[in-house]
Amino acid sequence: MKSKYEDIINLPHHVSATRPQMSLANRAAQFSPFAALTGFDAAIAETARLTDVRIELGEGAIAALDMKLGMLEDMIDARPEIAVTYFKPDDRKEGGAYVTVFGTLKKLDDVERVLILTSGEKIAIADILEITGSLFEGHI
Repeated sequence: MKSKYEDIINLPHHVSATRPQMSLANRAAQFSPFAALTGFDAAIAETARLTDVRIELGEGAIAALDMKLGMLEDMIDARPEIAVTYFKPDDRKEGGAYVTVFGTLKKLDDVERVLILTSGEKIAIADILEITGSLFEGHI
């Protein structure tokens, strides 16, 4: 049986006399994938990233936190070691994350309503969920 390409199947490969032959790297590059929607993958990843919702403290938890802050204020000169769990709002979307920081308390600023650690980190009192440390053992 005769193929419809039989007349050209045995012809030599055409090589242009006027144009240089393309290198293998450039020839392969023309078949590489391309992103038609630039930044789409980053937008999907950002949407999929989960954030926590801020927990509203009850009256009992607020009273316990106030008591701990009072104890810290009384013991500020002793530079107590504490662990503070607080809500850190997300810069890009609604919500945030709860972060626990370990450090030595340097100052309790009543005007700005922040705890300042010796590392220089400032933590807003309104964002604090819990404060723990050896200072509180046996007292609370």
